[in-house]
Amino acid sequence: MSNDHPTPSLDGSCHCGAVRLILPVAPTEATSCNCSLRRRTGGIWAYYALGAVLVQGHPENTEEYVWGNRTERHLRCKTCGTFTHWEPLDAKPGDRHGVNLRNFEPALLLAVRIRHFDGADTWAFLD
Repeated sequence: MSNDHPTPSLDGSCHCGAVRLILPVAPTEATSCNCSLRRRTGGIWAYYALGAVLVQGHPENTEEYVWGNRTERHLRCKTCGTFTHWEPLDAKPGDRHGVNLRNFEPALLLAVRIRHFDGADTWAFLD
């Protein structure tokens, strides 16, 4: 059987390549959120168990942004400013983190169902 659609790469990086992300498996679903931060950064977020994604170049090449209820640190590359991922500030067993799928080849996004979350008002999925 031929494979007309190659499996998208699970390796991604920020624009300059200082921060690299390697997913354990391809996501089947991701989230686009309209909260005040995520609508400005334009990320499409996939969620994994904390520690499941290999993040190379972190923390030496990242800086964090913490705001609001101070439960998450949003990480971006110190050099190019690209948001790469977020993680909980006070990690506990079972926590997850988010990975910005915009740091991967477009083929990965084409293979994912993107859900739209209203983080600005209702805190509900709009689809």
